[in-house]
Amino acid sequence: MRKTAIVLLGGLTCFSTATVADVLGLGANVSYWDSDLTGTASQGSDSVDVDNDLNLDSDSNANLTAIFEHPIPLIPNVRLNYTAIEQSGRGELSLSGYDGIPAGADVRSELDLDQLDLTLYYELLDNWVNLDAGLTARKMDGKLTIRDITDIATVSKTEVDAVIPMLYAAARFDLPLTGLSVGVEGNGISYGGDSIIDGAGYAQYDISLLRLRAGYRQMNIDYEDGDETLDIELGGPFISAGVDF
Repeated sequence: MRKTAIVLLGGLTCFSTATVADVLGLGANVSYWDSDLTGTASQGSDSVDVDNDLNLDSDSNANLTAIFEHPIPLIPNVRLNYTAIEQSGRGELSLSGYDGIPAGADVRSELDLDQLDLTLYYELLDNWVNLDAGLTARKMDGKLTIRDITDIATVSKTEVDAVIPMLYAAARFDLPLTGLSVGVEGNGISYGGDSIIDGAGYAQYDISLLRLRAGYRQMNIDYEDGDETLDIELGGPFISAGVDF
């Protein structure tokens, strides 16, 4: 994985001398993501279904993005992205129970998943076809808390905490003279049995400095931290509003 990242970054650095932004650029947006959640969480040999057993539903999924682009060759552009996912629900454990909570117990659960991305990327194309590529470092903090309603002292916590290197790519196609465009973007990595794929497709409308987007985002996380594992999928529509200078 390290060799792949070095080769990619080296190739992008060489190519970037001819493909840099013409002027300084700043952008920021905030978005709301209405996602559905499926999958499992595990501790050792215990496993629980986050949808069927816990009935986790979306409370709020917020996303903030900031971008800085410049015309300096060799130095990459910078993209910061923060995603906060909160899901909660009340359910009933299956016959196997989970992490000391007995089978059939009524439980209340909360999933908190925070992700902070630092992406360094180059503009490979910058006209009516826009193409970016680079590398992302993702700080991921996730915690699933399950409480036995009839015995509040019985609590299970499944946690993952890691900094994960990922590949980043984005493509956008502008429709001339309309302010409309369509695009895709995403991060992804797979290694050692773990994998994270986070991608989105969208339609965009620019009017003066205002930028509006609507699309669909899908995130698949299969990550093991010691004997604790999150293997979940989140997907659903999103809308965003921001400014682009």
